[in-house]
Amino acid sequence: MTGYRVSDVMTRRVVYLPAETTLDEAATVMREADIGDVVVTDGASLAGMLTDRDIVVRAVAERANPSSTTIGSITTREVVMIEQHATAGEAAALMRERGIRRVLVCDSDRKLVGIVSLGDLAMQLDPQSALSEISEQAPTV
Repeated sequence: MTGYRVSDVMTRRVVYLPAETTLDEAATVMREADIGDVVVTDGASLAGMLTDRDIVVRAVAERANPSSTTIGSITTREVVMIEQHATAGEAAALMRERGIRRVLVCDSDRKLVGIVSLGDLAMQLDPQSALSEISEQAPTV
């Protein structure tokens, strides 16, 4: 990861959903866009980030009704950001320190420009190893 910047490995496409969006609507958007997270907004403000894991752990496990539960009620409100020119190593250290798998990426004006995930960093470090490790963990059908 030496030499790589967050901007080299981040996902630039960020999907925003209002806090009033229901879980089933959010899950549909995530499935159709083939993404594991969305940024949750409250009006013009950033309210947090919702991940596929949040839906499972905070909603499904608690038997929340997906057609009436809003994403704002389960979203992770702590927003962790890193500047796009930070190194990939700094991003990995931040994730390790905070115990998180995704970090929002901002420019020098604190404008959101992307998301970097643990998977993005792993793919940059060793694409073959990361892919083989993921496929080994995948359930067989």
